[in-house]
Amino acid sequence: MPIIELRNITKMYGITPAVEELSFTVEEGEIFAVLGPSGCGKTTTLRLIAGFEKPDEGEIILEGRTVADSNTFVPAEKRRIGMVFQDYALFPHLTVKENISFGLKGLTQIEKDSVVTNMLDFVGLRGLENRYPYSLSGGQQQRVALARALAPRPITVLLDEPFSNLDTDMRTQMREEMIRILRKSRTTTILVTHDQEEAFAMADRVAVMNRCRIEQLGTPEEVYHHSATSFVAGFVGKADFIEGVVEDEGIRTEIGIFPDNTILTKGDKVHIMIRPDDIEIFVDEHGCAVIIDHQFKGSEIIYTLSLPTGRCIHSTLSSSKTYQTGTRVSVKAKPAHIVAFKNGRAVSKTTQ
Repeated sequence: MPIIELRNITKMYGITPAVEELSFTVEEGEIFAVLGPSGCGKTTTLRLIAGFEKPDEGEIILEGRTVADSNTFVPAEKRRIGMVFQDYALFPHLTVKENISFGLKGLTQIEKDSVVTNMLDFVGLRGLENRYPYSLSGGQQQRVALARALAPRPITVLLDEPFSNLDTDMRTQMREEMIRILRKSRTTTILVTHDQEEAFAMADRVAVMNRCRIEQLGTPEEVYHHSATSFVAGFVGKADFIEGVVEDEGIRTEIGIFPDNTILTKGDKVHIMIRPDDIEIFVDEHGCAVIIDHQFKGSEIIYTLSLPTGRCIHSTLSSSKTYQTGTRVSVKAKPAHIVAFKNGRAVSKTTQ
């Protein structure tokens, strides 16, 4: 039985939809990411699950119990859900210990102290229990917020853009720490983020949202390599699209013929998605492309290649391989990672 289930959830603000016909399940112990751009309905989805908003249509089920439908609405405080907000929402006048124990109801003081001590050890904050939030680093504040969410042993923990207030180095470190804590506690988790790297690094499955709906739901590998729509392909990683035509020999493009793995017929026009890490280049005075720019990224270099039609594609190579701007090259793509789209929808057999 899923821990969380949403069935055809719709939420309107006036005449404007916030989410439409949203359906998914989250299994026990799973880390589930809701990924998408600003305004797509991610945070509204979280607020509906938490009980801060009531759906206009559909049903929300937690541990087999309906908490929201046309006849039922269980308020937030009775849903046993922990939440870590974007700004952590710690009480500035309470110590670390007091913040963590805030949501512990119906326990004696001795029992509360025991839970808090265990949580301090669990998140690595022992010795800081009498400090106030202002004296903690951003990473330490985040761990306090997570400990407070986990302390009452909730059904699930909801994370709303939890790393957005941290710098790049701290974000990576805290992401690894949070994964460790959530996996160790086997906490069912829903993460809302606009950062695909964050979603892919943390989640078992990812739901990509666009314009209030889920466009694709799958593992990070499925979403990245076999994107269901051109929007998903472009959002979850850098993607280039080149035009192609289905022929007897395969799909003909300006950089060569690719195997036809589509459900289309001869003469149909498609757009082929190719990612920079799927493109190899070789110096060739008769090649079809010219290097017009490059970006050094430390361990890798991203080359911008101009094709005969003027369209540009990109190639990511190890920084040990260096080519000068203006070099003419031939291009080789790895067919296993190529996805064809028609009218914005994937038409490759591997995505059906």
